[in-house]
Amino acid sequence: MNTNERREFLRKKLAESAKPITGTALASELGISRQVIVGDIGILRAMGTEVYATPQGYVIPGEIAVNGEVLIATIACIHDKQGVAKELEIIVDNGGKVRDVIVEHPLYGEIRADLMISSRREVSNFLAGLERCGAGPLSAVTGGLHLHTIEVPSEEILHEIEKELKENGILR
Repeated sequence: MNTNERREFLRKKLAESAKPITGTALASELGISRQVIVGDIGILRAMGTEVYATPQGYVIPGEIAVNGEVLIATIACIHDKQGVAKELEIIVDNGGKVRDVIVEHPLYGEIRADLMISSRREVSNFLAGLERCGAGPLSAVTGGLHLHTIEVPSEEILHEIEKELKENGILR
């Protein structure tokens, strides 16, 4: 398989996958190093393919419509490190998907990280990852203030998420 065929294989595999795939798993399947996968993903992005690097692995987001529609919204939140679990659980428990987190750093400008969290299990895995590597949430650099892009199947669900976040003092 030449380089172009390998990149097309990666693009197709990620596009067809319902779940993120780790770079290690992709490298193993192709018999190459994870660093080659990282490079190929960079090239795919440069060619215009929307590939997210999430804590669960690489994914090309699919718009799975519910009743023919998926709504994308940006919400502003603020909380301390202990509020991370509550915030994410409110969103996923109400049927939302957290696509990313965005902070506005005073020196670097906008910093964005893909999350793609849509279940309690993924929330738990994300929190375990924070603990395991000793990192704080990205919002720690902005005193807890951050944005999330979320995906919801309806305006009613979006309003329910916003209402519950507000009741918990999280929605800005």
